[in-house]
Amino acid sequence: MENVLVEDVLHRFVLERAGVRGVLVRLGAAWREVAERSEYPAPLRELLGQSLAASALLTGNIKLEGALSIELKSSGALRLLFTECTDQGRLRGLARWSDPLPEPLDLSTLPGAVMAITIGHAERGQRYQGLVELGQPDLAGSLENYFRLSEQLPARLLLAADGEHAVGLMLQKLPGEGGHSAVDDEDAWNRVLHLTATLGREEMLAATPEELLYRLYHDETVRLFEPRPLAFGCSCSRERVESMLRSLGRDEVEAALAARDGEIEVICEFCAQRYTFDRIDAEHVLSGGVSADTPTTEQ
Repeated sequence: MENVLVEDVLHRFVLERAGVRGVLVRLGAAWREVAERSEYPAPLRELLGQSLAASALLTGNIKLEGALSIELKSSGALRLLFTECTDQGRLRGLARWSDPLPEPLDLSTLPGAVMAITIGHAERGQRYQGLVELGQPDLAGSLENYFRLSEQLPARLLLAADGEHAVGLMLQKLPGEGGHSAVDDEDAWNRVLHLTATLGREEMLAATPEELLYRLYHDETVRLFEPRPLAFGCSCSRERVESMLRSLGRDEVEAALAARDGEIEVICEFCAQRYTFDRIDAEHVLSGGVSADTPTTEQ
């Protein structure tokens, strides 16, 4: 367990004695890049950080092509929360809300709330979407229920976030995992849950991956796999904006040009990248061609 990356990283591991596999995500700069995009109220900032860590966490034990996103919508003060992790380890996220935001932010009481996990390629139309039942007050509890109902496998999730870090830990009991002794160790899962329950929020946010795993599970023979680096990154592009403009149709595009003296400016909500289109660009886009390579700027 030497030379473990300590920030913006995903670690997969196995507790060989217990027959349990796990994923640990610790975000630093990638999370701060998302958090600093808006003046989020404290409870919403924490939920957004937890969701960002969870979106990476859920990619740990699947073969991912494209992206995995967690999206929450409600008719209450928390209108939208969206986080995403791509197969390249690129993370992005945002939230929209209106004041006053309830405290504590109990997911089970949000009016008209719907949460979905989406996996795959949106452009290719190859996507799987599962709905998460929001019967628990927190995100971790809701995701645990999702695994229990959708995969029929016990899972334990811990999520924490503050202004500096966002951390997630997921454990799953799977048949055939771990060493031979795990098959006969009926108490192994309960023992791991008991060890995990000793982990507090502050320690979770402060400890490096190596420290955290060793402190919790040093008697369970931790086997770490190759770490996966993570980073902030946005999947926006000029081509995607062009596709969006084509979907709007000529009337709306021409109305937007008229309203802005012959120029359309689109700003990505995730990364603040600016895309500009003049009348010539717009005509190329609407006619199915490729617009001139107008420079983009970052806010």
